[in-house]
Amino acid sequence: MSAKKRFFVTGTCTDVGKTFVSVALLHALREEGYRTLALKPIAAGCQQTADGLRNDDALQLQAAMTESISYQQINPVALEQAAAPHIVAAEQGRRITVSQLEGVCRGAFLNQADVVLVEGAGGWRVPLNERETLADLAIALRLPVILVVGIRLGCINHALLTQQAILADGLSIAGWVANRIDPDMSYLEENIATLQSQLSAPLIGDIPYKKAQDPADCASYLDLSLLLG
Repeated sequence: MSAKKRFFVTGTCTDVGKTFVSVALLHALREEGYRTLALKPIAAGCQQTADGLRNDDALQLQAAMTESISYQQINPVALEQAAAPHIVAAEQGRRITVSQLEGVCRGAFLNQADVVLVEGAGGWRVPLNERETLADLAIALRLPVILVVGIRLGCINHALLTQQAILADGLSIAGWVANRIDPDMSYLEENIATLQSQLSAPLIGDIPYKKAQDPADCASYLDLSLLLG
């Protein structure tokens, strides 16, 4: 790889499989010999452990990437309650800012990884405080976006609105992933075909639905050539 690649991973909503897809990408990249790093700058929904608050999504990323950095670098803002981050932080008398998160990310970027994934929380416009959203972090870092679309009723509207917001913010979409999370969805194939025709980025992965699926087993459904060029 001639230059390091960095991406911001967002979703059309919460619970559409951002972490699942990110971990699958990390496995696919590892299989191709790339050095990888993944960050989860903010996570709401953490458990108290002997080492402090830990988030399952961040731990999955840490286990799947090739490079070794501290948990605090991977997930600098860990919030115990699974709720909107700005609300939980305000209750604790904390204020999360883009500049704080940007500083941690840029420090991690000094690592020699070939590919870095920065995973968001929820959807594109998740508030951090009264003025800033998590999208502002992607803007500050100037990262191309990987969009995870949870294929379920309403996904076309959600995906097109998210694309509109990302492009309006001056960022590009490097690729999108169709994550089939509703096996009983009507006109599933037709919905994916519509998204392919209306989203401006290439479809880099189409992940089938399967209960208790291992993201490592889904690496083969991802086309790294479309993502990395």
